[in-house]
Amino acid sequence: MTLDNIKEEIEGAGKIVILTHESPDGDAIGSSLAMYNALKQLNKEVDLIIPEYPETFSFLTGADEIKKEGDEYYDLAIALDAADIKRLNGFAKYFENAKVTINIDHHGSNKMFADYNFVNPDAPACCQILILVLEFLGVNITKEIGTCLLTGIITDTGGFKFAGTSKETFEFTSWLLSIGVNVAEVYRKVLEVRTKGNFALMRLAIDRLELLEDGKIAFTYITKEDEEKVQAKNGDHDGLVDIGRTIEGVEVSILLREADGFFKGSLRSNEYVNVSDVCMMFGGGGHMRAARMFNLSTTFRS
Repeated sequence: MTLDNIKEEIEGAGKIVILTHESPDGDAIGSSLAMYNALKQLNKEVDLIIPEYPETFSFLTGADEIKKEGDEYYDLAIALDAADIKRLNGFAKYFENAKVTINIDHHGSNKMFADYNFVNPDAPACCQILILVLEFLGVNITKEIGTCLLTGIITDTGGFKFAGTSKETFEFTSWLLSIGVNVAEVYRKVLEVRTKGNFALMRLAIDRLELLEDGKIAFTYITKEDEEKVQAKNGDHDGLVDIGRTIEGVEVSILLREADGFFKGSLRSNEYVNVSDVCMMFGGGGHMRAARMFNLSTTFRS
């Protein structure tokens, strides 16, 4: 059983490294910090490496201990919320050089790239899977760890409104509430509070938004110059792609964001389009209703 193997490898490991995908969202940060705090509770020597992450999640326990770089070798590497080794923050080397690797994820496009893969595409968030994993490891899920887990659940379910939200999601949330996790506070911090940079980019994205294909597709974009002009910080583009999806009659919302010499695309759908399949055609992937594509080299002009 994979969970037995995971437990055995964690118990036997000396130094452990935790990694997650580039441009980490709340589920990536929440699951990584939940695992980090859990392993510290088990008296393991562990590094959590995330080069950049949104300040929105700095309130989570252990966020001030996140490292930008790690050591050359680790006994065990754990990848969380990442469907492909190529998405490990550009630091796949830590994963590849580790003696043993573990992959815990919820993406249907997961490539099963580790020695031990625990993947459940039916789960709406990696953090929901992690609750079961941590309990199996014998971890005492404290209020602090629970807050990390709830952060991932809330962000990846869009505040419990996305189709993947399940009966178990509410049961887990109810249980987290019972151990002292402040659901209302986490919801407000991760979904309702906007940075000034995010608000400025949102205004630009709305001004540029176009409706295509008889109003079924909403399209907008953000340039690097935009981000520099409003002094945007890491993560300030989060949530912009959802703007188009809220418009009546729109099935697919598309956001292109300029990076260094290329564009990254985020897609969201409402009812019937599998945007993960679309993104996989361009080297990306994700979920049926939320996916991304990377390194689009096609020249883009407004």
